[in-house]
Amino acid sequence: MKYVVTGATGFLGANLVRSLLDAGHSVHCLIRKPNICIEGLDVKLSTTPIHSKESGHIEALAEELRDADGIFHVAGIFDPSPGGEARMRTVHVDATASLLAAAERAKVPRMVLCSSSITVGYGTLESPGNEDSAPDADGMYGTKGALRAYHDTKADAEALVANHQGVEGVIVNPDFILGPWDVKPTSGQMIVTMAKKPIPFYPRGGKCFQSAADCAAGHILAMEKGKRGRRYLLGSHNHSYKDFMGVVAKVVGSRAPRWPMPNAAVWAAGMAGRVGSRVDAHRFAGLDAHVLRSMQQCRYRTDERARTELGLKPGTIDVAVESAYRWFCDNGYC
Repeated sequence: MKYVVTGATGFLGANLVRSLLDAGHSVHCLIRKPNICIEGLDVKLSTTPIHSKESGHIEALAEELRDADGIFHVAGIFDPSPGGEARMRTVHVDATASLLAAAERAKVPRMVLCSSSITVGYGTLESPGNEDSAPDADGMYGTKGALRAYHDTKADAEALVANHQGVEGVIVNPDFILGPWDVKPTSGQMIVTMAKKPIPFYPRGGKCFQSAADCAAGHILAMEKGKRGRRYLLGSHNHSYKDFMGVVAKVVGSRAPRWPMPNAAVWAAGMAGRVGSRVDAHRFAGLDAHVLRSMQQCRYRTDERARTELGLKPGTIDVAVESAYRWFCDNGYC
């Protein structure tokens, strides 16, 4: 098959492209500029923008999509800096609309949209959230700010794909993903930090984790088997942060955290983030009060739909941590 991929120069996109190549598919990447994530790969690269207000853009984009069997729209950003909300809307919503219009013109039959678990509600270990769980967006992400804009633009992109009549759209909602090619790093930052020195405290909450390889597999299965307009959560292992950090400590040879994070410390960090973000929004994004509060809560979800409808067979969480840690070590992060 011939597939077009956006976001190939990012963490998840780099893993997806490699999985597609390993499966024998032809891959055409729409990128802004090449980087280490796709260096040396046997792929076609094009720099045609996925969204533009210039006349003739849809026609030019349709030419890039010609003869493709499907599109994986993985490109996405979280941008807390000034103007970031508009940039997130451009990448998540406007680019999705452009790709759908161009795909219809080029007669591409399928698109898989990589959204986020941020648009899905959560639950407990006994009753985790699923694709039909509605999030309390105001309570979880606030009524304004970058995190709320990220939620809203992802949800709007999902609606475009689910309701489009000319292209069969399927949506995947990854949760906390771990693996190689996390160049920033993002979700793997905890692994890098714990490899350098022990962390004494652990957040009181929990999260749903998955390997980048399993997430890539979920994307491919969604393309092959996903039902039109349907969402599929990708996140297979619900763990408390205490247990997860214990796995990381074992893999990196560090001491596991011993004490729960005091709520007062979380409040203080949130205040520091509020002040610091006025100076450097990107640097202090991790200290957003809503992000910090989420780490004190158990936010569990289930990938049962992906397992039963798509046939996803995820590996274990320790393999995901080991894969990420090995890549970080090989590339000088720790």
